[in-house]
Amino acid sequence: MAAWVLVCNPKRFRLREMLDDGGELTSWSVGRHLSEIHEGDTFALWLSGPGGGVAALGRLTGEPFWTDEDDDEGYWAEAPGPRHVAPLRVERWLETLVPRAWFKGQSVFVGTGVLTQPFATNPHRLTDQQWGALVAEVERTATDAPEVRLPQNGDWDLEPGDEIRRVDLHTRYGGSRQGGISPSKTSNNVIFFTDPRTGEQHGYQDVWESEDHFRYTGEGQAGDQVFTRGNKAIRDHLREGRHLRLFIGSRGIVRYAGEWILDPNHPYSWGRAPSTGGGEERQVIHFHMIRVGAAVTAPDVPVGTVYRVEDEGTMPAPAAPSAPDPALMGETLSKHRRLQNGLAQEAGDRGLQPLSPLPTDPAFDLAWRDGDTLTVAEVKSLRLENESHQLRTGLGQLLDYVDQLSARAPQVRGVLWVERAPSEDRWLGICERAGVILAWPGADTKVWQ
Repeated sequence: MAAWVLVCNPKRFRLREMLDDGGELTSWSVGRHLSEIHEGDTFALWLSGPGGGVAALGRLTGEPFWTDEDDDEGYWAEAPGPRHVAPLRVERWLETLVPRAWFKGQSVFVGTGVLTQPFATNPHRLTDQQWGALVAEVERTATDAPEVRLPQNGDWDLEPGDEIRRVDLHTRYGGSRQGGISPSKTSNNVIFFTDPRTGEQHGYQDVWESEDHFRYTGEGQAGDQVFTRGNKAIRDHLREGRHLRLFIGSRGIVRYAGEWILDPNHPYSWGRAPSTGGGEERQVIHFHMIRVGAAVTAPDVPVGTVYRVEDEGTMPAPAAPSAPDPALMGETLSKHRRLQNGLAQEAGDRGLQPLSPLPTDPAFDLAWRDGDTLTVAEVKSLRLENESHQLRTGLGQLLDYVDQLSARAPQVRGVLWVERAPSEDRWLGICERAGVILAWPGADTKVWQ
């Protein structure tokens, strides 16, 4: 197998506009090395111009062929006309470009065509060593706490097991009343449906691998499925800050089966299935989903995303029968957030990247990595009347978090961060015997050792 660089000039082809419109890149113009380009070759898509670099990795899906058709849907600034194109599939759009400056700083890329002759005809060849260096840099960058916009629950008020008429579901939360995947334009939800009564005739073979793991077939009843519309919405749901809401059934009364996320370690794979009505086999997308709240123990799943600074403003919490003083609740919440933000700031000042949890993580307040050690912290405010309850709760939470994350980091430790010294010294011994660091502002030496 060979490796290639395909150069895209954003001034000639409006790639970003195409992606924003839900389009998918399926081929690219090539003008040389035609006899050496083969199905299965890997490629990197390079955006030219200032601030450019590698934006995607993928694989060629066939041999180059001659075409005089323009299937660009108007994204070319000037139609390219008859040409050879190579069919392809983008397997990974990068959150951050691998910039030109990185390539220029790597001795292995000295003299490579994409640097010395960037305007030459596509494609540019990469050696196995160069391709390996690029993939290693992509993986290294991906482990550095990706910037993910986590969704907020908003006004969703259905609980797993609730039943609702599909027409009422979309009236309340938006999305199309037809189809298996229904991204909403009025809420941050992607609503999708599984129904073997209607789905299997179209090649949709969804599989419950366990109570918390579900394999869902993408949409598209004929021809190879691609990442457009609903498939793209599912693939990008975390990056776009959207909830995946699964329903059983597709018509009439449907039943809510909870919120799901794509498995960060293995979000999707490719399979084969017949077209509608038992027609010709085609390529389909299998999304690998995990129920939100399920413990994720796969060792390669990253922990956390860039820390989200909490709003420290004091706002009264809504009154409830069990909370007779909402003003006090609001003040306590504000104090908790100040403690949490302060600890995150201290970690940042020491050169450590504070992290907030992803949906695949237990609900810690913040975390950070220092070499092979992952530290997870639970923050508690203390009042004399609730001190013991807060400490017991925080200690139990941390023991749970450390246990859940133990398979995902070489070493995990817990920090119980409180606003002041406990009134009873026995809590220091209790936490020490449990393997948890109990600390507060001014008494944090062990936190940073």
